[in-house]
Amino acid sequence: MTQPINLFEYESLAKEKLSGMAWDYYRSGALDEITLRKNRTVFEQYELYPKMLVDVSNIDLSTNILGQTLSMPLGVAPMAFQCLAHPDGEKATAKVLSDLKTLLILSTLSTTSLEDVAACQSHNLRWFQLYIHRDKGLTKALVERAEKAGYTALCVTVDAPMMGRREADVRNQFTLPSHLQLANLVSLTDLAIPSTIGESGLFAYFQQQIDPSITWKDLEWLQSITNLPIVLKGILRADDAILAVKNGVKGIIISNHGGRQLDGVIASLDALPNIVNAVGDKIDILMDGGIRRGTDIFKALALGAKAVLIGRPILWGLAVNGEAGVNHILQLLKDELILAMALSGCPNIRKINDSFLIK
Repeated sequence: MTQPINLFEYESLAKEKLSGMAWDYYRSGALDEITLRKNRTVFEQYELYPKMLVDVSNIDLSTNILGQTLSMPLGVAPMAFQCLAHPDGEKATAKVLSDLKTLLILSTLSTTSLEDVAACQSHNLRWFQLYIHRDKGLTKALVERAEKAGYTALCVTVDAPMMGRREADVRNQFTLPSHLQLANLVSLTDLAIPSTIGESGLFAYFQQQIDPSITWKDLEWLQSITNLPIVLKGILRADDAILAVKNGVKGIIISNHGGRQLDGVIASLDALPNIVNAVGDKIDILMDGGIRRGTDIFKALALGAKAVLIGRPILWGLAVNGEAGVNHILQLLKDELILAMALSGCPNIRKINDSFLIK
């Protein structure tokens, strides 16, 4: 097999490797997939505006998030069920990020336990993504396990009080294969993705287990049971970002859940400037949604993000070549970012700003 040379080639190869149900689950967005497409096309609206005759012989990619140093402004977003793509799943992803010294965010709905994932890493550049369940005891137990296993932040997903309608999953009546399980939850309450007639099993799980009544007051409860910093994933409005700062949140991830929740919602990149203008110097801002090239990363950094996260491409890498595939995906993006910085005349990511863009 000829090695893919970009993320789009990985995606094409992954479709050939994955089962129809797994491919549809990973690839699809909500309803008409308007937001899923917009997350990509929005990057084309920004043109790069490079400076010339700048010394770019040394490119510095390092950044600091929540007091921790990352080797590059690129990490991996929380994604459920990575063992659907490859038997090594979350372990493979964790090992690569450990080697690269950058950020992993592990999903509550991982198919490998948070403890086993932590054991794969030689550093603690890892956060635990948290869904707040109706059972607060279960939620508290997850928090305590994450603290004990050395996770350094809680990443609370706030854009999923109910699950978006993903019609491919409804059509497939999506559920996990019998050899996979919700590794973080089975040991607590034997929770599982139900098999349902004419519906997505994951949709049914959310309806049964995830608490739709969560408000800002619940953050006070969460802060009362942990010393870990809290990051909110799913913020799209400046006024919500301001409230996050007022409520003691340490970071936000501008995200529309990869176009998988509310269809027709604003693209993450379009949401970024207003939020940066409102709270940019008070809180660490990350972004996900549609990143497929190093130039995409450059544009997000120029608009004020401190780092970006990728999701689906990691799954394509897993499906095609396991751990080596994940490593190659991240290396491709890293190399493309270095090239974009060099050709733009900006050797240090802390110097990237909106003067390098025209819209």
